[in-house]
Amino acid sequence: MALVEIRDVHKSFSRDAERIDVFSGLSMDIEQGSFTALMGPSGSGKSTLLNLVAGLDRPTSGTVQVGGAEVSAMSAGQLAAWRAANVGFVFQQFNLLPVLTAFQNVELPLLLTRLSRRERDERVRIALGVVGLDDRLRHYPRQLSGGQEQRVAIARAIVADPTLVLLDEPTGQLDARSSQEVLALLGRLNEEFGKTIVVVTHDPQVAARAQRQLHLDKGTFIEQASAAGAAV
Repeated sequence: MALVEIRDVHKSFSRDAERIDVFSGLSMDIEQGSFTALMGPSGSGKSTLLNLVAGLDRPTSGTVQVGGAEVSAMSAGQLAAWRAANVGFVFQQFNLLPVLTAFQNVELPLLLTRLSRRERDERVRIALGVVGLDDRLRHYPRQLSGGQEQRVAIARAIVADPTLVLLDEPTGQLDARSSQEVLALLGRLNEEFGKTIVVVTHDPQVAARAQRQLHLDKGTFIEQASAAGAAV
């Protein structure tokens, strides 16, 4: 069953007097419980697609639906509430607040919910335990390695128990060992916890973990076989 349904999406930007068309009639599905890698050259639209699915950006025309909800038609207020409950987003630069501890950074999305302090505390501890950082609750980002910062960012993305987890170049700033730890974690989130994962990457090792590889160039997807699953 498709969790994400993109239909006839057009997306364009204006740069000075020039119009840049990123997508011209893009349609695609992402199945629930799948692990999809988006690959392609810089500027091909990979990160733009993540932003459209998360409701961080809007299509010029066309529709984006996630779990039956039409994200592209929501107001800003509706989007904030919907995103907090349904989508976890891991940014390329981690986007951790340096003045907050790992615990406080992970707790941030829950402040938009009606959970009690006790319920928030429990969820944060569970999320940091899942990523293997339950012994780093009170550490600040500057006291963590790059790999640990990335795992805090992933914990923040999953703390509200979203169905969909979107990641933009999750291993781009990590060394080989930290990259392997993050890859193992993503595999576990997908296989054990049933999270639908979509990852933008230039790293072939990340793509090899995915069940589906989509190579994006000039607004067109070309699907290739993955080590984790055959192409459709």
